[in-house]
Amino acid sequence: MLKAFKYRIYPTSEQSVLLAKSFGCARWFYNYALNLTNQTYKETGKGLSRNEIINLLPNLKKEYEWLTEVPSQILQQVALNLSSAFLNFFESRAKYPSFKKKQNRQSIRFPQYSKLKDDVLVLPKIGEVHCQVSRRPEGSLKSVTVSVNPSGEYFASCLYNDGKDLPKQSSEGKALGVDLGLSHYAVTSDGTKHGNPKYYRKYELILARRQKQLSRKQKGSNNRNKARVKVAKVHALIVRCREDFLHKLSRKLVDENQVIVVENLAVRNMVKNHSLAKSISDAGWGQFLTMLKYKAEWDGKTYIEVDRFYPSSKTCNNCLNRVDSLPLDIRFWDCNNCGTKNIDRDINAAKNIRDEGLRILAVGHTATASGGRVRPSKGTAFASGISP
Repeated sequence: MLKAFKYRIYPTSEQSVLLAKSFGCARWFYNYALNLTNQTYKETGKGLSRNEIINLLPNLKKEYEWLTEVPSQILQQVALNLSSAFLNFFESRAKYPSFKKKQNRQSIRFPQYSKLKDDVLVLPKIGEVHCQVSRRPEGSLKSVTVSVNPSGEYFASCLYNDGKDLPKQSSEGKALGVDLGLSHYAVTSDGTKHGNPKYYRKYELILARRQKQLSRKQKGSNNRNKARVKVAKVHALIVRCREDFLHKLSRKLVDENQVIVVENLAVRNMVKNHSLAKSISDAGWGQFLTMLKYKAEWDGKTYIEVDRFYPSSKTCNNCLNRVDSLPLDIRFWDCNNCGTKNIDRDINAAKNIRDEGLRILAVGHTATASGGRVRPSKGTAFASGISP
């Protein structure tokens, strides 16, 4: 089983220069290969394979001698990354590959000859780098990805193989339905409501002040670069706070339950609503669902996704009566069929999500309880990787 451990590293000034050269060479070769692939496709109707991109390196190193200053495996990994980017594009998982910029997050990968011992990370041609190790990983080190964010902080993601297989999934135990929202981040079927911290809103005024100071600096000056770093540090703070909240909440839900049922939200479509786009982006629902899924797989738990078109909010959990319309401003409603009063919209939705997930688990197919398939034919499967 592969697991990645991310550590903060502190290179010396000389090592920072070597890493900067490595980032620059990898970025330049990626952009060069992408541009050449685009030109080749326009002329011949075919792109370049990964091996064809790698075979460009010997001649390029003769023409540009500075490419020899960095480990050769870094540049070979660039070809692999570009090939994966095109594969993701053709399989509709990502947009068309774009050119890399120096101002964005930079990363390089060392596939071999790296070691992590005590608080030192050994990298080819870089040497021993001080590493803040929070957890001691088990298994063999497969690769190391070194990255630097726009605020100048260095990180190393160490991929380990512990030699173990994923535990067999089991559905015997407590089942929990989770309904995601904005007023409350997550409402569960047992009636628990987890608040939404809204970290972007919390630091929005500070960020606006830093961005205003940045806009007043002269382009290309050192003061502008210093102001840019201050803006990047605020963004990094927001990201760290959000990830900490999502990790703790996802770990709590996975530890306390055996079956976790959620809705497979189309966040990309939801952010098109300009009134809620900022709040939805701040919530990080997609990242949260990803955390729930892989943590459940690691622990042998069952993770199920219910179709996003399933009317969980408009269906009474007691009698399964469905109302025609239920605007977002109505948080409590009464069922005219069974007479249930003051139905909490969010808790009712979480219960229906749980029941629909258990029904899918029991029946073993993805037809909805509301009758037939409601997802378009090109949609994602309900419970990818879940055995019936």
